[in-house]
Amino acid sequence: MTKYAVRRLLQAIPVLLGISVIIYSILLIAPGGPEARFAQNPRITAAQIAAFRHRWGLDQPIPVQYCMWLGVCGDKPFLINALPGGTIDLAGVRIELPGGDNGVLHGDLGYSSTDGRSVAAVIGDRLPATLILAGTAWVIWVIIAFISGVYAAVRRYSLFDSAITIFNYAGLAFPTFWLGIMLITIFAGTLHVLPAGGMWNVRVVPPFGTPDYWAYFGTHPLAALGDLGTHLILPVFTLVVVSIAYDSRFVRSSMLDALNQDYIRTARAKGVPERTVIFKHALRNALLPVITNLGLEIPFLFTGAFVTETIFSWPGMGYQFILSTGNYDYPVLMGLLSVTALVTVFANLLADLMYAVVDPRVRYD
Repeated sequence: MTKYAVRRLLQAIPVLLGISVIIYSILLIAPGGPEARFAQNPRITAAQIAAFRHRWGLDQPIPVQYCMWLGVCGDKPFLINALPGGTIDLAGVRIELPGGDNGVLHGDLGYSSTDGRSVAAVIGDRLPATLILAGTAWVIWVIIAFISGVYAAVRRYSLFDSAITIFNYAGLAFPTFWLGIMLITIFAGTLHVLPAGGMWNVRVVPPFGTPDYWAYFGTHPLAALGDLGTHLILPVFTLVVVSIAYDSRFVRSSMLDALNQDYIRTARAKGVPERTVIFKHALRNALLPVITNLGLEIPFLFTGAFVTETIFSWPGMGYQFILSTGNYDYPVLMGLLSVTALVTVFANLLADLMYAVVDPRVRYD
């Protein structure tokens, strides 16, 4: 298995480079650009915009810009640090540019073209919020999907199976944005029992992730956790309802396929206890396609739910992606998409390795 893992890691290098080329090309051929947000500002002249484009390397050919982004050519890396250090002052917006080695291959994701912050710092600030939201929702919906899917398969055509089927179809039919808005309208706007959005009560709790927040958490841990929990309920419920519908049906279908195999009938004919038949023989074989599906959902923990985070103003990576898209902040978008691609590749590798753990017949070496 070790040789297989090393081989897959080596194969991931050209895959990631190919993905980065595609993402980079799509971003740069899209209408507008980082300077588009200045176009409607009468205080900014065409010369200033041209200087901004030159400063950030936007006037270079796309292949050159890509090489500069990687950090393998040129001395003016694209949208990272056009000059070693310095500032940009455009219509009162002052952007600091740190110096140092630049380029993705140097471990530097660049700097935001909006405020000059390090892309790594932007992602680092948003990542904990996304992990809390998507991680909580993922654990809840996987547990419920497994239990409901397995039980629905074992009790096929029962009242429970029919109820779960109706719930799943309803969950698949609900658009995420509609469900989120309805929950906000009912529980926040009408009943006033839950917050409409955000991650903390701005009147009581300091901003999440700041030193003041951790100081407050240290002195009032229960109050901080309670406040976080109340803000989690609506977005987590939205993600769980929409996501569990698909996974529950997938588990049910995979389990039914396993229960209809000849070896299950043979085990039952030999008098093997039904519990052993279900959980030892059928479930282990039904897990193989489910593992693939769950592996593909792992990147969801890092990218976050764009729509859900936007609706509930949750300060995660999905919300940051929407903000960066509106600002044409290519460095941050490239950083977020590159991290997503990296996690997706490793999630697929992890799913393949889990096959050998679940099914002893699978051997890679």
